Amino acid sequence: MRARFVAGGLVVAVPLLLALLGPLFAGDPGPRAASFTLGGGHWLGTDFVGRDVWRQVLLGGRSVVLVALAATALAYLVALPLGLAAALTHRAWLEEVLMRPLDVLLAVPSLLMILLVASVVTPGAVGLSLLVAVVDIPDGARIVRAAAAEVASRPAVEALRMQGETWWRTAVGHVGRSVARTLVADAGVRFTGVLYLVATAAFLGVGVAPDAADWAVMVDRNRTGLFVQPWAVVVPALLIVALTMGGNLLADAALGKRRRT
Repeated sequence: MRARFVAGGLVVAVPLLLALLGPLFAGDPGPRAASFTLGGGHWLGTDFVGRDVWRQVLLGGRSVVLVALAATALAYLVALPLGLAAALTHRAWLEEVLMRPLDVLLAVPSLLMILLVASVVTPGAVGLSLLVAVVDIPDGARIVRAAAAEVASRPAVEALRMQGETWWRTAVGHVGRSVARTLVADAGVRFTGVLYLVATAAFLGVGVAPDAADWAVMVDRNRTGLFVQPWAVVVPALLIVALTMGGNLLADAALGKRRRT
């Protein structure tokens, strides 16, 4: 498991560092050159409008990563209390009220819902984060409830209730702490899924401008020149894949450690 943690960390470190620190080293844009050319001081060539691909790579990761991280955090901010409340309640009607509306959201494919909302309003980066978070809440809440239900049925939880402990201390201090490893592993998997949704939405032009410095937009806008100047597509695509693979490796390592313990 340690090897998998190390491998996942190394794989995910490159795109994360480029996303977070890249804009600091991007420099000035400089004059534009001909579209889809190599050389001329552009060591990764130029893109569909003659911009330096390396500079676009340095600038294009922050939007993808920050939106995905924000959406994952927002989804868990809602899913965690919902799932814990559904797992801990003794009132069947309350559990139904909490969980059944989420099933309605689950019935609609996530990307379809994002596209439907985007057809009515034009979301920016913040709006895209909120949209992705909303469609991710049902899955997150069900995972939290499933993980917490077994712990909530233990005699220790009933003892805490009889002692008059607060709901917060029982739910978060005991139940939440008992399922923390499972939820951390799920967060890694969930971040991968959110990253896929964010990148796909950006690829389809939702939440970002058509010519924005964004890895997913770069893949979309430069694909017409794939066989002329492949780096404009291959490099951002590989960075997105590295984020996904690294997140999966870290999540698998966390799950494996959970099974051993």
